[in-house]
Amino acid sequence: MTDWIQAARLRTLPLSMSGIIMGSFIARWRLTEDGGFWDWKIFALAILVTLLYQILSNFANDYGDGVKGTDTNRLGEAEMRAVAAGRITAAQMKNAVILFSILALAATLALLYFAFFRDHLMSEFYIFTALGIACILAAIGYTVGKKPYGYMGLGDVFVFVFFGLVSVCGSYFLFTKTFHWDILLPATAIGMMSAAVLNLNNMRDIESDAASGKKTLALRLGFTYAMVYQMVLLQLPILLILVFLMMNKFHETGNYYAFIVMILIFPMAAMRRRILQTKDPRELDPYLKQIGIFTLTMSVMLAVGLNYF
Repeated sequence: MTDWIQAARLRTLPLSMSGIIMGSFIARWRLTEDGGFWDWKIFALAILVTLLYQILSNFANDYGDGVKGTDTNRLGEAEMRAVAAGRITAAQMKNAVILFSILALAATLALLYFAFFRDHLMSEFYIFTALGIACILAAIGYTVGKKPYGYMGLGDVFVFVFFGLVSVCGSYFLFTKTFHWDILLPATAIGMMSAAVLNLNNMRDIESDAASGKKTLALRLGFTYAMVYQMVLLQLPILLILVFLMMNKFHETGNYYAFIVMILIFPMAAMRRRILQTKDPRELDPYLKQIGIFTLTMSVMLAVGLNYF
């Protein structure tokens, strides 16, 4: 059981929940303003779905990198990968990927039943079902298959789209059944923070990825330019949240508590400075967890600021 828990990589789960929390509680604030109804069952199921997607992705990555030999001699947490270390066989991990694909699809259908089907919103039900299947395929396709997109430097794009745009905008739509273009600002913020985690991971593994032929964006850019890219990813999200708050005139309505999330400017700046000063890729590993925690904290603080003061 310990090996399976390690393979699930629990430290990645806070990041996966951030987009759902962000989109759901922005929807709660907007529905409260408009006199609408916010369903806690939809939120709980959405959290379950995203956790299943994340664990599925982690198992698939463990399997894909393990059978391709990418995990050999990696740094940091990658040393603990189960298939590469022989603690879980490739066949067992493949079965786990199949099982979690089925569980993720079942949870997705349950979520969409409460969000759309019971209200006879059939077009939305079918569209989001297709989107859920796309999420499952994206979770698997990062390292699995003949042409995994993670080996072609496209991982950052997929992470930005699915962890940011799909997660935030999709969860917002589950509640409101509408789309406001300003939701793209917090969605982009979460997407950039998620891409920052992946890029930092790839910067840490840049040498082993080069040896194994995994051409990540960090490898294509080189360590120096990947670091510049990392600084951009970590600089803009909090500014995008500020623009979102200003556009919705929180400074005029007197709800200054919504701006409590801005306190993250200072610890995030300190973290960026420490990352920028790092020269040895092995020293980047601790910051992966920190960025994930900052992303979750950003979502929770905005949710609290919007809804409970």
